[in-house]
Amino acid sequence: MRSTADRVRQAVSFEIIGLVIVTPLFAWIFDHALSDIGGLALVGGTAATVWNYVFNLGFDHAMYRWRGNPNKTVSLRLAHAILFETSLLVILLPLFAYWLNVSLLAALLMDLSFAAFYLSYAFVFTWAYDALFPPVAPSELPRGRRWGH
Repeated sequence: MRSTADRVRQAVSFEIIGLVIVTPLFAWIFDHALSDIGGLALVGGTAATVWNYVFNLGFDHAMYRWRGNPNKTVSLRLAHAILFETSLLVILLPLFAYWLNVSLLAALLMDLSFAAFYLSYAFVFTWAYDALFPPVAPSELPRGRRWGH
C-alpha cells in the first residue's frame, strides 16, 4: 500500500513525464498546433491525474482485499493498465471532440491513440515506480497513514 504523499508523487510524476513525451509527438502525428494538443494534454492530464489517484487507491484496496498483499503480478499489472486506460478513455472522449472541434469518431480514434500510448507507458512507468518506491503492507505503514490516509 502507499501513503497519500507517495500516491500524489506517483500520479504527478506519471503525468509530467507523459506530457513531455506525448505533446510534441501527437501534435506532429495529428497535424494540430502544439498549443491545441498541449492544452488538451494539460487538461486531459489534470483529469487523468485526479482519476489516477482515485483509480489506484480503489484498485489497491480491491487487490489487497482479494489477494491479501499489495504486490502485482504481470497479469495484474496488465489488468490495471487496461482498466485504467479504458475508464479514462470514456471520461475524456467528449473533451477530445469538443477541444479539437472534431467528430466523435475522429475523437475516438485520437483518444484510442492516446490510450495505446498511455497503456504502454502506464505499464512501464508503474513497474519502474514500484521498483524505485516499493509498496508496503498496511501493517508496515506508520500508524494513521494506512489505507491511503
